[in-house]
Parts: sequence; C-alpha cells; structure tokens
Amino acid sequence: MKTKKNIHFEFDQDLVREPLLYKINRSFDVVVNIRGASVTDQGGFIALELEGDQAEVERVLAYLRQEGVKLGEGLGGQER
Repeated sequence: MKTKKNIHFEFDQDLVREPLLYKINRSFDVVVNIRGASVTDQGGFIALELEGDQAEVERVLAYLRQEGVKLGEGLGGQER
C-alpha cells in the first residue's frame, strides 16, 4: 500500500557535502518531493514529502537516522 509522509530534517556541516537526496533516489523505491530547503556551509534544513510503500519509507527514515540527521514529522516551520 502506498503512503505519503511529510518529514523535515536538519544536519550539521559534516553532512552538507553528502549527497543525501541523491542516495535516497538511487537506493530506495520512493518518490521524493522537496517542499522546502535551506543549506549553508554550516548545516541545513530540508522538508520532504516521501511517497512509497510504508516499509520503503521507513527504510529511508532509518537511513537518514544512520547518517546522523535530526528527523521530525511534518514539514517543519513554526512548530520547530
């Protein structure tokens, strides 16, 4: 069953040069819709909509946690 999940994540300068979105697109069977982003040399914030099978979306979240990003539900914004 396909699902959509909105997430946001933050990362520090150690991960700025890592191609996280490229790796998600190449390694997982999900559709990635970038809803917002801000990246500087010091770190970044990305808001995404992920669409795919629930298990595959969960694999993406596990991958991001393993890489050291701080995950949150929703697209971020005022509730951050």
